Amino acid sequence: MSVLARSVGNAFRNKVRTAAVVAVLAVAIGLALAMLVANQAVAGKVAELNASVGTVLTVNPAGGQGFEGGGEPLTATQAATAASVPNVNTVVGTKALRLRNTDAAAATEGPGGVGGQGGLGGPNSQSATTLTTSLTAAVDAGTLGARNQASTGTSGTSGTSGATGTAPAFSVPITATGIGAEVDTTGKALELTQGTGLGDYTAASTGALLGTTLAEKNGLAVGSTFTINDQSFTVAGLFDAGTAFGNNALYLTLPAAQGLAELPGELSTMIVTVDSMENVDAAKTALQEALGTDAADVSQGQRNLETAVSSLGSVKNISFIAFVAALATAGVIILLIMVMLVRERRREIGVLKAIGARNRTIGLQFVLEALVLVALGSAVGAAVASFASGGIASALISSNTATATATTGAGQRGIPGGTAGGFPGAPGEGPSAGPASC
Repeated sequence: MSVLARSVGNAFRNKVRTAAVVAVLAVAIGLALAMLVANQAVAGKVAELNASVGTVLTVNPAGGQGFEGGGEPLTATQAATAASVPNVNTVVGTKALRLRNTDAAAATEGPGGVGGQGGLGGPNSQSATTLTTSLTAAVDAGTLGARNQASTGTSGTSGTSGATGTAPAFSVPITATGIGAEVDTTGKALELTQGTGLGDYTAASTGALLGTTLAEKNGLAVGSTFTINDQSFTVAGLFDAGTAFGNNALYLTLPAAQGLAELPGELSTMIVTVDSMENVDAAKTALQEALGTDAADVSQGQRNLETAVSSLGSVKNISFIAFVAALATAGVIILLIMVMLVRERRREIGVLKAIGARNRTIGLQFVLEALVLVALGSAVGAAVASFASGGIASALISSNTATATATTGAGQRGIPGGTAGGFPGAPGEGPSAGPASC
């Protein structure tokens, strides 16, 4: 009988003990593999946060953000200046527009109406560019919209206001955002559910990306057309922002939005991506100095996620230590088992030596037997890890990012006095004027 055949047979000589050894090894090896997968998942999440969220700065006109303030609009020249700052990878300009349904806007033109005193921007806000569209908003104003109308003098799009003094009903405007690259307002690449992107985002185009609820409300699909200020646009793709309000929005190329507003070269905000999180503070200071405190405000809207990155770094280290510890445990287990087997088979070893077996042959037999047990334990452990690793990785990542993400999201979207589910505020663009994120 060959050494290999004898080793395999010895591994199954005591089936109960073999099953117990394989089960213990499977737990240790399965835990090691699960920790390795979790370590890689956490490392990927850290890299994602560092590359997109944690390294993004937002530049607004000095003194203008959300509902309040003034200041001068940003320009393409300032974008070029920002791009030349050390450690800055990309600068993406945006132009925010508000769209009102053509028929509804016509019904409320005049004092207090679209473009009138106390219009959409509110009495203390900068005047956002308001255009008409064939689209109908996918979100109802509700109670919060009515409160916003009453507090800011915002006009509505339906109803009448005559001698009775009854205020017209308020409707939420549609957000249109011109962007200079295929990214959302956090610097992440746009994720489309249908269709394609807009191609060259630095060139004028009649293509548009619509939120899913806005497209559904208006019965539109990829290839359908709609109008903005009597100019026809084609739906190139659909995106899902994750919220109903976020999907009541559309994206255009930056020159297209600037052309509609008749403000070529003007920007609402600039999204600046820094090469690494370690350089964010230095880049922020350099940007502020290059642009001037009297011309631009530089902020890091997602600063709270640094806590999540730090926590994930600790989890990454712990998961690696657990991986090494689990592998070491499996090694110790198999070592102890083999020591026990050698002690049990002393007489058998003596017989083998008596018939001429060399020490190397006897040792090889036990090594092969150990490898058989390890292979069985690894196979079972891999099966266990395939079911457990995903849940472990998700739990480790979500538990360390949920709080920081929620806090950051509230800080971005919670515009004082805004309508329900307000967007990140573009500078001085009034209610729901900031670019939607997807």
